[in-house]
Amino acid sequence: MKIEAVLREARACRACEPALPLGARPLVQGSASARILVIGQAPGAVAHETGIPWNDRSGARLRDWLGLADEAFYDPAKVALMPMGFCFPGTGRSGDLAPRPECAPLWHARLLRGFRRVGLTVIVGRHAAERYAIGDAGDDGSITALASAFDRWLPERIVIPHPSPRNGLWLKRNPWFESRAVPALRRRVAELLEGRAPGRAPAPSD
Repeated sequence: MKIEAVLREARACRACEPALPLGARPLVQGSASARILVIGQAPGAVAHETGIPWNDRSGARLRDWLGLADEAFYDPAKVALMPMGFCFPGTGRSGDLAPRPECAPLWHARLLRGFRRVGLTVIVGRHAAERYAIGDAGDDGSITALASAFDRWLPERIVIPHPSPRNGLWLKRNPWFESRAVPALRRRVAELLEGRAPGRAPAPSD
């Protein structure tokens, strides 16, 4: 099945709608030509309301880390956006709830098979790292350990902390991330979007 058909199915998914406080509105982006894949957590309330993924301060910081303007970031021919949960999961005591567990097993493997030109997978935050990074290289599983190994993960993958304003303290305690990891990330993004490097998506995780 072509990726366009899979994306249409994913956007029409209502598998976990009864558990969603605002109902289902799956947000996923991509195409067969996408060179960058961002695996995030789940849309926030603003993203749900507007139908635009990463449409908040976290998204603005993420685009800054990637070195991408809005136009490029939201171009499915360039960037695929595949969160762990496709719909806003609701809010808890300390922020948004964890992504719904139904999405990744239902959709990720099928989408990854269609994102066949991806050269860089950006793994954002703990939930994405638990599925796509932890255990691959003997890391202790913390975001700090995984993100600090950026030079080992690149050029195909990189693990980054969630760009939420709530992570400001982590960024202050780990200045190496913005001084060393972010420039390396931007270089790889620019390299791919300028057409200077081949790439492949991560293997589907069932």
